[in-house]
Amino acid sequence: MVTVRREKDSMGAIEVPADKLWGAQTQRSLEHFRISTEKMPVSLIHALALTKRAAAKVNQDLGLLAAEKASAIIQAADEVLAGKHADEFPMAIWQTGSGTQSNMNMNEVLANRASEILGGVRGMERKVHPNDDVNKSQSSNDVFPTAMHVAALLALREHLIPQLSALTDTLRDKSHAFADIVKIGRTHLQDATPLTLGQEISGWVAMLEHNLRHIEHSLPHVAELALGGTAVGTGLNTHPEYARRVAEELATITAAPFVTAPNKFEALATCDALVQAHGALKGLAASLMKIANDVRWLASGPRCGIGEIAIPENEPGSSIMPGKVNPTQCEAVTMLCCQVMGNDVAINMGGASGNFELNVYRPMVIHNFLQTVRLLADGMESFNKHCASGIEPNRERITQLLNESLMLVTALNTHIGYDKAAEIAKKAHKEGLTLKASAVALGYLSDEEFDAWVRPELMVGSMTPGR
Repeated sequence: MVTVRREKDSMGAIEVPADKLWGAQTQRSLEHFRISTEKMPVSLIHALALTKRAAAKVNQDLGLLAAEKASAIIQAADEVLAGKHADEFPMAIWQTGSGTQSNMNMNEVLANRASEILGGVRGMERKVHPNDDVNKSQSSNDVFPTAMHVAALLALREHLIPQLSALTDTLRDKSHAFADIVKIGRTHLQDATPLTLGQEISGWVAMLEHNLRHIEHSLPHVAELALGGTAVGTGLNTHPEYARRVAEELATITAAPFVTAPNKFEALATCDALVQAHGALKGLAASLMKIANDVRWLASGPRCGIGEIAIPENEPGSSIMPGKVNPTQCEAVTMLCCQVMGNDVAINMGGASGNFELNVYRPMVIHNFLQTVRLLADGMESFNKHCASGIEPNRERITQLLNESLMLVTALNTHIGYDKAAEIAKKAHKEGLTLKASAVALGYLSDEEFDAWVRPELMVGSMTPGR
C-alpha cells in the first residue's frame, strides 16, 4: 500500500505519494500527460535548478526573500545539481508548450526540500512556498526559455565544440601526413583529374572549420536570457535590477557569458536563438554525412571497391559472410545526421508557430535541440576514436587507379588541344590501351612528349592542405 499525503493547489486538494518531494501540480500533470516515454532531459532539469538558485540569490540580495529561505532553496538546488533527487522529475516532454508543468515540478521539489532543510515538513504545512518563494520574481514564461538557453549553451560549449575541434584536429593531421600522395579525383562519381589525398582531406577540414565558426556565431544570441520578462515580457512583479543581476549571477555560477536579453518580448515570444543555432548544427550534420560517405566509399572493397584508404576493422560485419568488415562508424554517423535533419524540421516548425507574446512549443524544441547536440558530440567522438584516427592510405591501390585513369589526358589540352586529347581518351577506352599507346598510335605525340607532359604529380596545383 502506497503511503500518501494531501497537497493543495488552486484546483483543490490531491493525494501525492508521501515519499516524493513533488506537490499537487506535478501530481496532476502526471495524471493528465501520460504520453510516450520521453522525459525532460537531465541537462534541462539542471538548468532549471541553476535558474532557481540564481533567482533565490538575487531575490535575497534585493531584500525580497528572507536569507534563511534563500539559503535553503540554494542548498536544495545544489542537491538537484548533484543528482540527489533525480527521480523527483518525472515530467513528460509532451506537456504544456510553455513548460509550466516542469517549472512547477522544480518549484515544488525545491520548496519541500527547502522546508525540510529548515526543520519543517513537506506538504501544505511547509515553511517554503513553491510560488511565493521559489518562483518569486518569475513566471514559467521566462523561467523555461531561460533554462532552455542555459542548457543549450552549456551543452554546446562543454560537449559539442570540444568534440568538433578534436575531430578537426585529427583530420588536419591526416591531411598533412598524406600531402604527397597523388590520387585520382572524382566528380559525378566519375574519374577526374588528380589531386593529393591530403588535398581531398583538407576539404573536409575546411568544412568542419566553417561549421565551428557558424556554431560559435550563434552563441551570443543563445546567451541572452529571458529571465525578468515574467509573463509577457514587461517584467511585472520584478525589481528594476532583477533581470540584469540574475543574468550576471547565472554567468558567475556557470562561467558562461550569459546576459539579460535586451528585448524580453522577443525572448518570450520566439525560439529564434535556438532555431538559428540548430541551423548551424544541421549544417554540421550535412558536412559530417558527406565526410562519412566519402570515407566509406574510399574504403570500399576490399578487392572489388575503390579501396584507396583503409579504416580500422572494429568488429565482424556480417552474420553470414565470414571475414566481412563493414564501415560501421560511417553508418552510425550518417544515421544520426538524418535524425539531426529531422530534428531541424521539428524545431523550425515549433519556432515558427508562436502566437503573440509566447511561443508554446518549447519542451519539444529543447528536447530535439539537446538530442541533436548529444548525437553530434557522441557521434564525432566515436567516429574520431574508432575510424578517423585510424585512416591509412593504400598506396598500391592509389597508384594503380591513378595510372589507369583516362582523365590524365587533360594535361595534354594545352599542348594538342581538347579535341585531340578527347580522341586519345576515347580510343584508349574503346580498345583497352594505355593513354600513351593511344596517343602514339594516333600520331599526336611521341613517347618522350607523353612522358614529359603527362605527369600526375605536376597536375595537382600549388594548393596545399590547409590553404
